[in-house]
Amino acid sequence: MNEVQIDLAHTVALASIDDEDHHAVQDLLDSEDPALLAAFLAEVQETEDVLAALAAVTAVTPPAALRGRLLTAIAAEQPPVTS
Repeated sequence: MNEVQIDLAHTVALASIDDEDHHAVQDLLDSEDPALLAAFLAEVQETEDVLAALAAVTAVTPPAALRGRLLTAIAAEQPPVTS
């Protein structure tokens, strides 16, 4: 895989794909090259796995008061006007 394809795999793993990248990924997925497709999918999976591990390692428990503040803020919002 080339650098552009690796970047596309990372974009897919991050779920931050735009229309232009979507077309490039679709072209890659439609490729007749099974080795390229396998390498691309493996790169996406590996990136997702690394991101999940990073999220697990860096996760922090939110402050106890956060839930109450959020519920108060939500309750203070005006309900939408229905017609």
